[in-house]
Amino acid sequence: MKRFRLRDITPRGLYARSMLMVIAPVVLILALMTWYYYDSHIAEVNRKLGQSIARDTSLVQAYCAGGNDAGLDREMISKGLDLTFTCDSQEDDFNRSAYANVFSYSRTLDEELETRLEVPVDTALDPQTSMLHLRFPAGGRTAEIVVERKRVLTITSHFFIVWVIIFSLFMVTLAIGFLNQQVRSILRLAEAARAFGRGREMPDFRPSGANEVRDAARAVIDMKNRLTAFTEQRTAMLAGVSHDLRTPLTRLKLALAMMEPTEDIKAAQSDLDDMSMMLDEYLTFASGEEGDEAVTFDLARLVREIAVGFGPHIEVTGPQSIRVRGRPLAIKRAVTNLISNAMKFATEAHVTLVDGPHAADIHVDDNGPGIEPARREEAFRPFMRLDEARTQNTSGTGLGLTLARDTARAHGGDLRLSDSPLGGLRASLRLPH
Repeated sequence: MKRFRLRDITPRGLYARSMLMVIAPVVLILALMTWYYYDSHIAEVNRKLGQSIARDTSLVQAYCAGGNDAGLDREMISKGLDLTFTCDSQEDDFNRSAYANVFSYSRTLDEELETRLEVPVDTALDPQTSMLHLRFPAGGRTAEIVVERKRVLTITSHFFIVWVIIFSLFMVTLAIGFLNQQVRSILRLAEAARAFGRGREMPDFRPSGANEVRDAARAVIDMKNRLTAFTEQRTAMLAGVSHDLRTPLTRLKLALAMMEPTEDIKAAQSDLDDMSMMLDEYLTFASGEEGDEAVTFDLARLVREIAVGFGPHIEVTGPQSIRVRGRPLAIKRAVTNLISNAMKFATEAHVTLVDGPHAADIHVDDNGPGIEPARREEAFRPFMRLDEARTQNTSGTGLGLTLARDTARAHGGDLRLSDSPLGGLRASLRLPH
């Protein structure tokens, strides 16, 4: 099953799916109803009308074939059946070019007439008067009946379909308007959730839409407020601890500085420097660079400035300019940690920049021992040291990769580890545009 992610929601995709959910059932129901209405109901009605006029026509056929001997009266037939007929129709009186021989359900009418009369029947429609002319042989003569088309065929059935289409379009318009409002609220909620997840504020965001969407928006805002309060409390606590610890560390440093420099004193000073650095790392990990505001900056330029700080042996390839939006100090610290890790455990490191259609990638490759694929996820755990892959004689707190991935995910991206073309480890940091 595909995993649903909030960032997969796009306005165009969500709006298209919503419209499809509304329009597709309406079109399907309308098509099925039209097919049933015309193929079953209207066809059957016209067949019954054709049978009725065929019975009336049979009386005219009997009169023309037998005359008064058949016991039929011409005036009674004309008035009773409400039609006009003649038993001696002339071919010259029938201008075939002015009539239509094929019209709606003419085949059904011909079948019913010929089945009833057992003779071929010539049917024609006068488009000017909407009168049907039925000509057939009767007792060696040619009989012709003139009758209104509406008595023989249903001709207003299309009005029903027109009204159904109009009503359906009206309902679809209402549904589109309603869905447009609801989809807009959902997209605003998705945008706010992404912004909150990346540490950005949306002061103009207000819950809107259906009650369920409003409840979800309030839950997101409440969750954001509680997480912010928790982060601030944790940062304040660790800042206080760091401040309290720095005071005795400073005293120890001053005391050691006043002593005679010996190897033991130098070792103690180095340990104090490591402790001070660890405090800074822990505080940075806890605070998550909260004071760093999101801005639009040149990522390629930032990465090259970082690489220059490590020396000319760090080569950077890729575009000269990549514009992204994020927190520059946090991203700078993340890239610095990746390059620093590569330099600690390898003799060669290379940085590659890739500007994709939706995100920018920073690949940091080294030729070191690498990390086994099964243990790469462990490398992201705080304070984790993979002794089998990395030497224990290196400094650090085990927070470099953790901080780098937290920074990437806070910007909507990610950090992944894979095999490097140089033979060691590749760390790929992705940041969306």
